[in-house]
Amino acid sequence: MSSKKQATEEEEPVSPFAQLFSLPGHDVFNIVTIGCKTETDPSTVIEGLKNTLINHPRFSSILVTGHGEGKGKPKWIPTKVKVEDHVIVPDIDPDIENPDEFLENYTSNMALSPMDMSKPLWEFHLLKLKTSHAESVAVARFHHSLGDGMSLMSLLLACTRKICDPEALPIFVAPKKSKAKNACWSFVAWLWFLVKTMFHTCVEVSKALAFMCFPGDTTTYLTVKPGATLTANKFIHQIIPLDDVKNVKNAMNMTVNDVLFGMVQAGLSRYLNQRDGLNETTSDPRKALDKICHHGVVFFNLRPNRDIEDLANMMAKGSKCRWGNSIGYVLIPLWLKSEDDILEYVRQAKTTMDRKKLSLEPLFSYGLLKLTMKIFGTTAVKNLLNRIFGNTTMLFSNVVGPAEEISFFGHQISYIAASSLGIPQALILIIQSYVDKLIINLAVDLDVIPDPHHLCDLIIEALSMMKYAASKKICHASEV
Repeated sequence: MSSKKQATEEEEPVSPFAQLFSLPGHDVFNIVTIGCKTETDPSTVIEGLKNTLINHPRFSSILVTGHGEGKGKPKWIPTKVKVEDHVIVPDIDPDIENPDEFLENYTSNMALSPMDMSKPLWEFHLLKLKTSHAESVAVARFHHSLGDGMSLMSLLLACTRKICDPEALPIFVAPKKSKAKNACWSFVAWLWFLVKTMFHTCVEVSKALAFMCFPGDTTTYLTVKPGATLTANKFIHQIIPLDDVKNVKNAMNMTVNDVLFGMVQAGLSRYLNQRDGLNETTSDPRKALDKICHHGVVFFNLRPNRDIEDLANMMAKGSKCRWGNSIGYVLIPLWLKSEDDILEYVRQAKTTMDRKKLSLEPLFSYGLLKLTMKIFGTTAVKNLLNRIFGNTTMLFSNVVGPAEEISFFGHQISYIAASSLGIPQALILIIQSYVDKLIINLAVDLDVIPDPHHLCDLIIEALSMMKYAASKKICHASEV
């Protein structure tokens, strides 16, 4: 009797958002690819996971969803984890002609394969595969019920250490310290900031509510007809120098995020322009492009502390870094136009992002989903999310990674690429930084975007054009 009571006390309820991400047919996964500079040693990785990852309750528990025959309240049931069952080492032909293509196909097939719900919902695939950017590769899959991208990435990076200091956790780029200001002037600035925040919150929230009530984006080559089922079935990534983005950022006095979003808008505009040009029924692709209306969904981390914390701190009840799914979203209008000045895409990105930063739309969206879940249940939230994602064109996210070289259980990391599966979007674009690199990750539905590599190339080419235009701008300014 006492043992039964103890087991019941150890069980934990499943959060509403975790229930949402585990509905039948709507499972959402996070996919993380880690490129290593050396060949991975499975025994070292397994031993490392035993000492770190499975110490977290979510990674050593089985999710009982309450669906199917054994209906009941959803809960997490602790179980004994055999780490070897979660680490897969496939046999790979060492003489593969195209390792990069093999990695893409392997990741796509792995991501789409069903996950065994009778075990904790995570797994690592260790590939003895030499690619263009790594000597070996580890591909991890985590069910979204375990936590959102920030939680999982923080926990994963808590398993890593700096190369220069093997006992130290990785760090992000240190935030700039604000300069000391006069007390009176600070109060006036704070008051003006409050007024702007209230104004932009009212405007942006009203736009978001109106968007959900009316027909969504224009049907183009990036979207499908209403009612069609969308799912990402192809995962690719490319790596570019972070300095290229910083050069444009410094020349235009903007942020890295402004440049990245502008680069994406420029690449998408060129992609649509080219595909419209191949369409015989389109007389003027440039004019057709100016008439379309597209929106993207951007996720915001709502945690007050965005630094990586040690595994023990992350599990502590008083930790500022809340575990689980703590994210909000905003709707971003995409500037997909035929611009002669390539830098105009960056200016438009800055204008849009500045408005969103001054609004509380992410908190409103999080509260709306939570309130809907509490009052109407998971089915209502599922319908609301389908409405949001069904009316938009893409999902965009920019993830800031470690600023210094790190190792994963003794394996020096070359790059980290993150993506998602299960969100009903034809295009999911996540950009991850790592030291001096930017990893562009595309997850696409091939029925909508059959040529993801070409789309990715156009986005990267847009950055090269911006870099050239920015350098000309600097030269012209210096001459004047």
